[in-house]
Formats: sequence, structure tokens, C-alpha cells
Amino acid sequence: MNNSFSESYKKAGVDVTAGYEAVRLMKEHIARTNTPGVLSGIGGFGGLFEPDLTGIEKPVFVSGTDGVGTKLKLAFLMDKHDTVGIDCVAMCVNDIICCGAKPQFFLDYIAVGRNYPEKIATIVSGIAEGCVQAGCALVGGETAEMPGFYPVDEYDLAGFAVGVVDKKNIVDTSSQKAGDVLIALQSSGVHSNGFSLVRKVFSINEKNLAEHFDELGMTLGESLLTPTKIYVKPVLQLMEQVRVKSVSHITGGGFYENIPRSLPQGISAHIAKKDVQVLPIFPLLARTGHIPERDMYNTFNMGVGMIVCVAPEDADRAVEILNAAGEKAYVLGELVASEEGVILD
Repeated sequence: MNNSFSESYKKAGVDVTAGYEAVRLMKEHIARTNTPGVLSGIGGFGGLFEPDLTGIEKPVFVSGTDGVGTKLKLAFLMDKHDTVGIDCVAMCVNDIICCGAKPQFFLDYIAVGRNYPEKIATIVSGIAEGCVQAGCALVGGETAEMPGFYPVDEYDLAGFAVGVVDKKNIVDTSSQKAGDVLIALQSSGVHSNGFSLVRKVFSINEKNLAEHFDELGMTLGESLLTPTKIYVKPVLQLMEQVRVKSVSHITGGGFYENIPRSLPQGISAHIAKKDVQVLPIFPLLARTGHIPERDMYNTFNMGVGMIVCVAPEDADRAVEILNAAGEKAYVLGELVASEEGVILD
């Protein structure tokens, strides 16, 4: 690799040696994520991972992929790149645990206008932190330098995760019925969805990102750039002790789009608005942008990052388990016989 260098390619805007330096700098971060299943280091053509299938009768692999979206624009303006990697991991692993799967490994894709090795390593440090929080290994990835396609100081970030679940333990959403209880897990903020609207509402720029809001207890930028919460460990812990009938990751589309994805035909979620513990950023968004309440609940998580459904007799215990695991969990609503999907009143 030390002999790999192309002056012609560098003149075209791609510096392969910068890529090698980025890999060198990110190695220490990737090492934090190593789990017993990792069989190879970075730099090969593929990441090798041997899953521990002990006690699993019929392993089913579950995959999820996502990116960070236009939240990255805030990272560019604030020149803060160590948290968006957490967002990237969160958006993938929070999806696959909805099936009951334990994340095994993660791969990232970073596309840049120009490869600044220190910046790439900083981004990867966030990805590694997300993997540590999710209990999965970062087994590889790709950094693509694409001059003329991205501005030199910007990048895009995406990734995918693979998890495994015993077939008999796949969350059976068809078992839900009227009377089952919905439990909310608090979000850390806006997470990684709706940022095109966020940016429009606040006319985002460096100056207003630095503005402090008493209701937020921090600057606008600090609030908005707060990374997406990763729910893997507490939810899996819950599943070991209580029968979970469904899990909904509340992402883009808010309550109205995401909750019905986990509901059987003829069953709807009934939620009283007074029971939603709305985080301060959302009233600020609604007030500043004159956004109708219906649109807020159809775009943002409103302070609820994930919803689990359990039988009524398991509700108190489920809330207790989740709170003991460090979550802020509470009863949000219940299931009713209806075709509406979500009833929010």
C-alpha cells in the first residue's frame, strides 16, 4: 500500500494517500467495537464475522439500512462531526430490533467532496460509539472521494446493520388485540428525521444555531444535533423478561405513519395527546413555523422515539424494566378495534 500513489488521480481531485491516512486514524475507533465474532480487520475486500448461534434453533438474519439525511447540514455549519455517526447507526439498529433481532455488525458508507483524514476519523468515531451502544461490531465500510459531485467541505453518510433472531422469537405483531397497552420510550430530541422542515422553519444558519433558548436549556444547534437515541439494549432486555407484541420505531412520518406499520388489520392505536410527554423542541418548532398539530405528529417523534406493545397484565412490569435500564418509559395508550390506524385525541 505504501507504493500506491497516482499524481494524475490527485490532479483530478482524488488523493488515495489521504484515504490511507484516514484508515490509519480510524483504526483505534473501530477497535472499540470488536466483538468475539469479528474475524478480520479493516482493509480487506470484505468484513468477516462469525455469529454465535448457540441456543438459536432457526437463525433468521434481519437487515436495515439508512442515512442521516439533511441533519448533516447542521454538522457542516457547526463543524461538529463526532455525533452524526451515532445517528447513522441508530437509524439502522433501531429498525432491526423491531423484529426482535440482536444487531451483529455494521458497515458505513461515507461519500466526500474531499478526503480530510482527520474529519473522516472523527465521523467514524461517532459510528464506533453508536456500535458500542448497540453492542455490534463495525466490520468495514467505504470512504468515497467524489470531487465535483459533493462540495469539498461536505459529505453524505449512510450505513447498514445485520442482526439475528431465532425464528420462534420474531416479534409476532398478529398477536395484538384490543386492550393491549402501548408504552413510550422517550426520544433524545428530533433524532434524524424531518430536518428539511426543521431547516426551513428556523432558516438555519451559523448565527441562529448558536442562539441559546431557555426552554431547551442549551443552544438551538446543540439541541438539534443531539444524536438519535439507541434503544437496542433496553428493548432486548425487555424482550427477555416480557412478551413484547410489537415495536414501532418512530421516525419520519411520525405517529401516523410508523405506528400502523406494526399493527394487524382491524386494530388501531388510541393515544390521548395529554399523555404524550412532548419535549420542548417540538412546541418551539410548531410555534416558529406555524406548523399545524396534525403535521407535527405526522412528521416528528414529538418526544417518543420508540413504542412497544404488551399485554395489559405486563404493562407495569415492562415500564419498570425499561426505566431500570435507563430509559424514560411510560404508558402512552392502548389498542382498540378500529380501521383508522392511529386515533390521536
